[in-house]
Amino acid sequence: MQQPYEFRGAEAVERGAGAGARVLVVDDDPTVAEVVSGYLDRAGYVVDRAEDGPTALARAAAHWPDLVVLDLMLPGMDGLEVCRRMRGRGPVPVIMLTARGDEDDRILGLEVGADDYVTKPFSPRELVLRVESVLRRTRPVTAPRPLHASGLALDPAARRATKDGEELALTIREFDLLAFFLRHPGRAFSREDLMREVWGWDFGDLSTVTVHVRRLRGKVEDDPARPRLIQTVWGVGYRFGTTPRQEAV
Repeated sequence: MQQPYEFRGAEAVERGAGAGARVLVVDDDPTVAEVVSGYLDRAGYVVDRAEDGPTALARAAAHWPDLVVLDLMLPGMDGLEVCRRMRGRGPVPVIMLTARGDEDDRILGLEVGADDYVTKPFSPRELVLRVESVLRRTRPVTAPRPLHASGLALDPAARRATKDGEELALTIREFDLLAFFLRHPGRAFSREDLMREVWGWDFGDLSTVTVHVRRLRGKVEDDPARPRLIQTVWGVGYRFGTTPRQEAV
């Protein structure tokens, strides 16, 4: 039976990288939870643990986390429902743990707002790096410049986005993706480009980009089926512009 994690002797984790950020680890397998928590603790994170959905929601209410590592398959209340309920209480980054090969479940996780996912079996060191990558993008940058285009307004410092004056409910990755498009209007980017520039990865499942583009279109386009802002460039990828396109993928 394949283990849901892998030990690798060279994967030392530098203490202090987490800078005290609070991470809630939700997994009903005590061995997985212990391994993940141990690596995060050694990286300098404050770690809370929960073995099921109701306990996770209670722990989050008591001490709101900076990030949640959430197993998809939980007893009773699954990870998708936990993610929905947490997002209903407030914004929080979520990294979902899924079984290898369950592509539909990974897509569902992204659809409900997970910012990233890691498939089992996984390297604990890779998970720590993913946690750091997601948290890094939630931190304010120095003197960020507000962005405006086509009725959209983004304030990177406040992590706030509006369309025609109405606030948009964007996940962390959706916000970063929209900000990247607004900073580079008219330029076409492949999914590989977007994964590297927005996610900070040189590898990964490109469907992650596709799902986030689709979700973002649903929030910023007047007609997501005929997008004017986030356009498909056939054979290349996507660009931000104002010329109408006929189809979306």
